[in-house]
Amino acid sequence: MTEAVRDGGTASIVADRDHVLREALRRVDAPTRRLFLQRGLTLGGLSLLTGCALDDSEAVNKILTKISFFNDRVQGALFNAGDLAPTYPASMITRPFPFNAYYGIDEVRHVDGDGYRLEVSGLVREKKTWSLAELNALPQTEQITRHICVEGWSAIGRWGGVRFSDFLDRIGADRTAKYIGFKCADDYYTSIDLPTALHPQTLLTLSWDGRTLPPEYGFPMKLRMPTKLGYKNPKHIVSMFVTNAYPGGYWEDQGYNWFGGS
Repeated sequence: MTEAVRDGGTASIVADRDHVLREALRRVDAPTRRLFLQRGLTLGGLSLLTGCALDDSEAVNKILTKISFFNDRVQGALFNAGDLAPTYPASMITRPFPFNAYYGIDEVRHVDGDGYRLEVSGLVREKKTWSLAELNALPQTEQITRHICVEGWSAIGRWGGVRFSDFLDRIGADRTAKYIGFKCADDYYTSIDLPTALHPQTLLTLSWDGRTLPPEYGFPMKLRMPTKLGYKNPKHIVSMFVTNAYPGGYWEDQGYNWFGGS
């Protein structure tokens, strides 16, 4: 077989694969979406449908990226802000609660609480910085929920803080915006969809188990979302912004699923 024939065959395979993915993305918006999902669109199925060789790294990376975006749309379409994550009694709190980050516990960031300021920007009415005292003065709520890590473990914790939907109302966030991005003192960053931000169990967390949030769990403030996997719950947050431009995330930009639903 000549190089020209081989190249033509590869182009045809890529075109077929792209067509299948475009069709899948089109169908996810159709009324028959749930039935379509139940029939199982998977990487293996797509490789059979398109002839994509799994040892072709460029082709595989391309198809995995498209599948990841497809999964984001699916999870977003199925997300229901009225569905609450399970809550637990205090007797079930995991002690000690595990530490987890992209660095070791000896590298935990220690932020000066007195000098701390949360910067709020983007599509909001009130662009300002918030001190820790101002955040603690807002109405507080608590939850005992399960943290689920993408690595396969989970733990139950007691978290307290400001309901994020209340805070977004307070700052006049644009409720038609697509994303809210976060930057952290440890250089971590991530972003979430607005429906998750408005979920009643999404908290700007300021306390852990009835006391000030310890540094290893994200002092002075972390985002707690029991509807998301652990890597979507940023710690040591120093700024947040409301935007329509896709902000990505530390792990998401390395291939993790962006929606990250638990």
